[in-house]
Amino acid sequence: MSGKIKIGISHGDVNGISYEVIIKTLMDSRMNEICIPVIFGSPKVLAYHRKALDIDNFSPTSVNSPDEAKGNRVYVINCVDDNIRVELGKSTESAGIASFDALKAATDALKTEKIDALITGPVNKQNIQHSEFNYSGHTEYLQARFRAEEVLMLMVSDLLKVGLVAGHVPISKLSSFITTDLIVEKLEILSQSLLMDFGIRNPHIAVLGLNPHAGEDGLLGKEEQEVIIPAIEQAKKSNISAFGPFPADGFFGAGRFARFDAVLAMYHDQGLAPFKALSMGNGVNFTAGLPSVRTSPAHGTAFDLAGKNKASSDSFRNAMYLAIDIVRNRELYKEITRNPLPVEKTTSGGRDETPEDLEPSSET
Repeated sequence: MSGKIKIGISHGDVNGISYEVIIKTLMDSRMNEICIPVIFGSPKVLAYHRKALDIDNFSPTSVNSPDEAKGNRVYVINCVDDNIRVELGKSTESAGIASFDALKAATDALKTEKIDALITGPVNKQNIQHSEFNYSGHTEYLQARFRAEEVLMLMVSDLLKVGLVAGHVPISKLSSFITTDLIVEKLEILSQSLLMDFGIRNPHIAVLGLNPHAGEDGLLGKEEQEVIIPAIEQAKKSNISAFGPFPADGFFGAGRFARFDAVLAMYHDQGLAPFKALSMGNGVNFTAGLPSVRTSPAHGTAFDLAGKNKASSDSFRNAMYLAIDIVRNRELYKEITRNPLPVEKTTSGGRDETPEDLEPSSET
């Protein structure tokens, strides 16, 4: 990578709040000082939303390729049918097609390194289903496009980082889906991402249990004893500082997450419910384990807010900042690994706690 970081943005569902949060974020000219934003979407749809929001001081430059985006401006590439119709607050087939077309074009640009990172606007998981998109979300689609063996959905805020073993998996399938090998894989991705993407040396990772009270020594479920604890022990043999399993309710309720660099939750709502409650709309979704950088705001299409000028752009703005930071951190990591410096031995992550201090207590 040379020059200013080029950030691609897929416009998401045209009937939701995606364009609103994109416009509100990119209206701040200071964003042009740290990156070159390129919207993969529709100049026509953008103009529609700008008018609906009564914004007249935002005029991106239309280009045909990210290669043409070189100045201190916001750029937009038309990826959809010019006859696209915006129907605010509604889930429509045409909106789903437009979501996919923009995502595909942006992903193509990411794969060919025409952009340095991708921010995905929120989509509707039903109307985006397509002959080329038979996935439960962006994460699974990007995993397939990059042919990544395994990836990790990682929710990020200034307060905490939460990764998921099972992302968009029905509760009824969790017990059979979560295996020792899968947990180990997720821990490996998480540990490497914390080092490479966030610059955290020897990160400490808390692992949550699956059952209430982390199984209560087998009384409320045996997955902890038979699956999760063996995974933690195996990860430790690979020098991954993983601790647990912790009962999720007490772990978050007592604020123990503050003592760790990241948390590995077993399933979607176990991790995202406390994350969203604690991050107060500022969180970001990051796909760890991909060769390229992808982030997104930690919210959906919010059809009920579309066109009302009430949507907060905080999460989207943070998704932009995080993508830029990770691109820079990866460049620094590459430089360090190419030219390693001799270092003195230090305590793990500079923390005062011993491993025993970080292990689960008998309290639930």
